[in-house]
Amino acid sequence: MSRSVTVTAPAKINLQLGVGAARADGFHTLATVYQAIGIHDEVTVSSATETILSVEGDGVDVSEVPTDSSNLALRAAALLAKHADLAADQAAVQMSIRKRIPVAGGMAGGSADAAAALVACDALWELHTPRQELLSLAGELGSDVPFCVVGGTATGAGRGELVHPLDDTGHYWWVVALSERGMSTPAVYAAFDRWHAGVPVAEPEVRGDLLAALALGDPHRLGEALRNDLEEPALSLRPDLSALLDLGGRPPALGSLLSGSGPSCLFLAANEPEASEIRELLAGTGVSTLVVEAPVPGARVVEQV
Repeated sequence: MSRSVTVTAPAKINLQLGVGAARADGFHTLATVYQAIGIHDEVTVSSATETILSVEGDGVDVSEVPTDSSNLALRAAALLAKHADLAADQAAVQMSIRKRIPVAGGMAGGSADAAAALVACDALWELHTPRQELLSLAGELGSDVPFCVVGGTATGAGRGELVHPLDDTGHYWWVVALSERGMSTPAVYAAFDRWHAGVPVAEPEVRGDLLAALALGDPHRLGEALRNDLEEPALSLRPDLSALLDLGGRPPALGSLLSGSGPSCLFLAANEPEASEIRELLAGTGVSTLVVEAPVPGARVVEQV
């Protein structure tokens, strides 16, 4: 049996985030297109006599990340152990998380950690859980967790947990502008509900122009097709982000949008030199920025000893 397994899992962005009305369970119906980008968290699990979690930030503030049983990565390990009917002594792990994905940045950092923990513990315990079962467990943990397992580019339905990979022939460059202050996803959805109070919300659908852009691997067409139904409600809570989106969205950017529920902002470039130009344009704002490639694979084992 392996004694230690390390898994990386990527951040996600939403190329489209179509939001429908709130459901009876409190979630909103979504029609989204996910893309995994080249920022990764790293989760290492080792056999232990009791479960312990440590979290380290690599250029990221992790002061708000819980290290108790409420942490989504620990919940992932516990759920997999229960699914596999492991005894408590078999399921104890020492888990360490090295975070590079911003916390509360709208890029599913917690979900990436949960996806990595599922894959890592499955390998550590040599369970060989069938893929669909693993994705079903991921969906129990959170709407974005299945995609963080799958990676690449994919549609998401239901509340986002029903993931179907897309044939994406493109290679894309993104500039990610990070905010020092996170945003609450529930608060943004509450703002969305207020925004649409008294007005029927249409059932969301994945846009055909977006799918066509991805099928062609055309970043120019993709830039024109980017949409996020949470953007206006989120900006009503954080109007300071509007100026950042306007500035970074100028040429050579092909498109811009808020990442998920925010506050990270995304700018699409045709190539790496133009991504660097966008980053330089934003340098005067004092906002931290990253240049990343996409799409990238989902959660995967990078070391096993």
